[in-house]
Amino acid sequence: MIGDPLPTEKLEGQLLPKRFALPIFASDPLSSVAYAPQELVMILMVGGLAFLSFAPWVALAVVVLLVTVVASYRQLIRAYPSGGGDYEVAHRNLGEKAGLVVASALLVDYVMTVVVSVASGVDNIISAIPELNPFRVELAIVFVIILAAINLRGVSESSKAFAVPTYLFIGSVFVMIVVGLTRTFMGDPPVAESATFGVEAESLTQAGIILLLLRSFASGCSALTGVEAISNGVPAFRRPKVKNAQRTLVLMGGIAIVLFAGLTAVALISQVHYAEDPCHLIGWSGCATEPQRSLIAQVAAATFGDATIAFYLIQATTALVLLLAANTAFNGFPLLGSVLARDGYAPKSLSTRGDRLIYSNGVVILALAASLILLIFQANLTVLIQLYIIGVFVSFTLGQTGMVRHWLRELSRLRHPAKGAPKRAPRADPDDAPPLTRGAILRALVINAIGAAMTAVVLIVVTVTKFTHGAWIVFLLMPILFFLMMGVNRYYRDVEKEIEVDPTTTFGATGDHAIVLVGRMQKPTLKALDYAIAARHDSLEAIHVSLDDEETKRLKKDWVKQNIHVKLRILNSPYRDLSYPLITYIKSRREEHGSEVVTVYMPQYVVGHWWENILHNHKARRIRQKLLLVHGVTVSLVPWLLDSSDLLYGRRSRPLPGQDRRGEPVRPVPRRPVVESNEKRRR
Repeated sequence: MIGDPLPTEKLEGQLLPKRFALPIFASDPLSSVAYAPQELVMILMVGGLAFLSFAPWVALAVVVLLVTVVASYRQLIRAYPSGGGDYEVAHRNLGEKAGLVVASALLVDYVMTVVVSVASGVDNIISAIPELNPFRVELAIVFVIILAAINLRGVSESSKAFAVPTYLFIGSVFVMIVVGLTRTFMGDPPVAESATFGVEAESLTQAGIILLLLRSFASGCSALTGVEAISNGVPAFRRPKVKNAQRTLVLMGGIAIVLFAGLTAVALISQVHYAEDPCHLIGWSGCATEPQRSLIAQVAAATFGDATIAFYLIQATTALVLLLAANTAFNGFPLLGSVLARDGYAPKSLSTRGDRLIYSNGVVILALAASLILLIFQANLTVLIQLYIIGVFVSFTLGQTGMVRHWLRELSRLRHPAKGAPKRAPRADPDDAPPLTRGAILRALVINAIGAAMTAVVLIVVTVTKFTHGAWIVFLLMPILFFLMMGVNRYYRDVEKEIEVDPTTTFGATGDHAIVLVGRMQKPTLKALDYAIAARHDSLEAIHVSLDDEETKRLKKDWVKQNIHVKLRILNSPYRDLSYPLITYIKSRREEHGSEVVTVYMPQYVVGHWWENILHNHKARRIRQKLLLVHGVTVSLVPWLLDSSDLLYGRRSRPLPGQDRRGEPVRPVPRRPVVESNEKRRR
């Protein structure tokens, strides 16, 4: 399902050209046009049909903000192309805590991107096929699993899989907008199925009206989600990385603006009346029995006709691109996780590339978190959308503020250059941008300052309008992630300090003693004894912890019968504890013999079925865990392959772990005698 492992030297081949980078990193903001106009209209409808007259102005404010954010992120990509994005900017310019606030906000936002995108995609599928409504949650979780599996195949393959649906969505929605506007100019405007419905408006005070407009603007700002993903994904672009990333960002912004503005305009022309509670629509009797069709479905039906090929094409591509929009997070989350792991704020496993050269652990964690939230909130888009975009505007604001600080420092360097430093550093790499002039730095400073101010205002608006509607959950999760990352970093720091090498090292271990643990007279025990003899330790003994007198007597007889010339020591255990008498004996021996190294040999079964692990090795595992806590003791596991292990190592000729990755031929592993003769054991 995931594909053959790729060698590290193929990493360059996994980098993306612009035509594939656009559907990978821009699918989220491009797909946002499918639900951002819907959310904008839905909130305005709370005040009644008259409030739809504010929709063009609210949409214009969203477009202005989108232009500003795109322009701001062009500067960020140029200054910080390493893939850290807002986190790196805030961390370097505003300090550790600001960087971790951004990181926690982005991690939450990436999870919510997957959740909202999948829920919205399922919503559009149900708009076309209402019979699937009872299976909403199951469909959503299945789509998350499919997306994770595709991404685990690698960036290159996933980009090819997502390119066609993304470009088909862009083309079909653009054609719909052109057709709708053309019909309007020719005097035959499209009319939505909900155009005749009235709405039960709530009575609002003047403050309530302002709050409603702000809430509508906040919901429309969901069109901005995912803009930052390109700045996090610069390392995934082909050379020249910075220019390709900047061009992709501008292309994404232009397409998103055209589609958002056009779809909002056609929705208003066709008089789509989309209510937060469908039962508030006057004249519609099916509110309790069937879900209201999405705004884009109503526009498609009004423009091309209901149940036409064009209508189903729009619905299919919209559902696909909304599902694929989650792919922006499936690329951004693992990349951010790898940067955090590199800096010591996340588990190091997040910085490890999998078989397909992607950060597969991050993909799996994201899929699990998104599936859990979809299950808890029953894939309800109206509820989930309230948890959205909080995190992204936290990162926008702190990231742009960090860029302002960055440009102020650059201006300071220009005014006070270091003595002897060259005015223009040589470009060592084609990806390195030439030094900026004072005028270019000032322009970038102004752009980022405006972006920081606007996103800060929007953050306040979004927080005020969405907090009581469920956004408080995001503000609860962010501090939890923040303190977790601080704790992980503190832990790694302490461990690093603990294990660092002293200025002088003295190798003081003297003596080498081996102990073979003996339970009963069995082949695995004899194999462990054979290995210990072959290692030629200074001294060797076998130890049996006696729990049953009869078994101990039988073992002594078998020991003599097998003609084994290794001393067998019996340790009594009146409380039936295997490890305590053994540890007590080892400690007393080390007190007597000084800094002696003690190696304990233990047999361990290797099995071929997962369920066999439940039946074997438990006592050995408990003893091993306690022995590892004793100073001067090392544990050597001697494997004994049960017949079922042939499933892994023999008859079926399956590759050993890592064998296919190294390109080695697959051969059956022959069994060989592992217990030598009594004569060798005597020697």
